[in-house]
Amino acid sequence: MPLTIHTGYLPGAIGRVAELHAQYYSKLVGFGLPFEAKVARELADFCERYDPQRDALWLVLQDGQVEGSLAIDGTHADQDCAHLRWFITSDKVRGTGVGTMLLNLAMDFCQSRHDGRVYLWTFEGLHAARHLYEKAGFQLMHQQRGQQWGTEVNEQRFERGG
Repeated sequence: MPLTIHTGYLPGAIGRVAELHAQYYSKLVGFGLPFEAKVARELADFCERYDPQRDALWLVLQDGQVEGSLAIDGTHADQDCAHLRWFITSDKVRGTGVGTMLLNLAMDFCQSRHDGRVYLWTFEGLHAARHLYEKAGFQLMHQQRGQQWGTEVNEQRFERGG
């Protein structure tokens, strides 16, 4: 069955997006409970305060199952920038171009709602993701050693201007 993109929340999406993150990053860098709990808690908070005038959530669906996500959190866009968050695809759909499609949707949304100003936090070593970010116009602005996800990594902040 083909992939579809759903805009907004669906029942089970918070748990599934947290699961995708937990499974992928546990294997990749050993992130554990603190990371999964942070993803689930912050995504749940985002969904509860969701305002379609400033926020967006896209879910990649295949056979009714969430296989990817990306969100724009515009809560602080007036003072800072919109925040790109929870960008993940499952092994089933990775490499199909759906990541680029999600980023394009997000950048179009930011251009229309937040003057195109957006940032994201990631960490060093995610080469495929970094390639997508740079292709979408993001630039590395800051990096530091940190443990915001429960394991020490070289955290990176990327930004895309308006």
